[in-house]
Amino acid sequence: MALQNPQDRNMAGAEALATVVIWGATFVATKIALQEVSPATVVWLRFGMGLVVLGLAAGHRREFSLPSRGDWKVLAFLGLIGVAFHQWLQANGLQTAQATTTAWIVATTPIFIALLGWIVLGERLGRNQFAGMAVAALGVALVVSRGSLPSLLVGHAAGMGDVLVMISAPNWAIYTILSRRLLTRMPPARMIFFVMLAGWVFVTVWLVGFGPGMGELAELSGRGWMAVAGLGILGSGLAYVMYYDALRVLSASQLGVFLNVEPLVTMLLAAPMLGEPITGVVVLGGGLIIAGIYLVNRTPLRGARNPRVKQRP
Repeated sequence: MALQNPQDRNMAGAEALATVVIWGATFVATKIALQEVSPATVVWLRFGMGLVVLGLAAGHRREFSLPSRGDWKVLAFLGLIGVAFHQWLQANGLQTAQATTTAWIVATTPIFIALLGWIVLGERLGRNQFAGMAVAALGVALVVSRGSLPSLLVGHAAGMGDVLVMISAPNWAIYTILSRRLLTRMPPARMIFFVMLAGWVFVTVWLVGFGPGMGELAELSGRGWMAVAGLGILGSGLAYVMYYDALRVLSASQLGVFLNVEPLVTMLLAAPMLGEPITGVVVLGGGLIIAGIYLVNRTPLRGARNPRVKQRP
C-alpha cells in the first residue's frame, strides 16, 4: 500500500511499536491475573472489555454495521476457535508455562500459517521456507527444553502448559486460514469485533456453565484488576485499533518486522515482574525462531491465492 506522506508512515510506525509492546506485555499480565482467579474469569473480563473499546472505536469512525445473515455462522465458528478455544489453551497453559516461553512459541504462528497454506490451499513452498521451518522448530525445542534437547525425546522437558501453548500456535494458523475468505468481503476491524463478540459469548458459557461463575470477581485485588484492565482495554481493544490503523499504511511484511519484537518485550518484562531468568539458551532459541520466521517470509509464496497477513491472537 502506498504511503500518503512521511507523517503517516511515522504515525503508523509508532502505532505498530505501541501495539507490540502492549501485546508483549499481555503474557505477563495474564500470568499476574492467573495468580488470583481462574482462566475463565480472566478471558471473560479481557474480551468483555475489549469489545467495549472496539465497539466505541467502530462507532466513532462510523465503521459499524451488522454482518449479513450468512456470515453469522462463519463468525460464530471463528469466535469459537479463534477466541474461546484459543484463549482456553493459552490461559490454561500460562498457569504453568513461563510467559517468556509462551511468547516465543506463539511467535512461530506464521510458520504454521505457511505450512497450512501449503497443505490446504496449495501454496508453494521453496527451500527457504522449509529451511525456516526447521530452524524455527529447533528454536522452539531449545526454549521449551531449556537447552536439554535429549529430554524432549523421553517426554520430560515440556510440561502440560507448554503443550497447550504449542497447540495454540497451529490453532491460530487454522483460524487465520479460515478467516481469509471472510476478509475478502468484510473489513478486518469489523470482522474482529464480531469474531470477538461471538467468542465472548462462548467464553460466557464456559465461565457460567463449566467454570466458577461470577463469584471470582470479588477475589481480584487492585493489582489483579490492573492486569485484567491492561489485557482488555489495551491488549484486546486499543492494540487492535492501532494494529489495523498501521496496516492501512504499512505492508504486511513491514508490520511483521514489528511483530517479531513482541516476544523480546515479553522476555524483558517477565524478568523483573515475574522473576523469569533471561538465559543464553532462551536468547539462542528465540534468535533461531526469528531467523526461521525471516526465512519463511523472505520469498513470497508462489501460487498464493491471497497474501499472508501476519495476525495476532
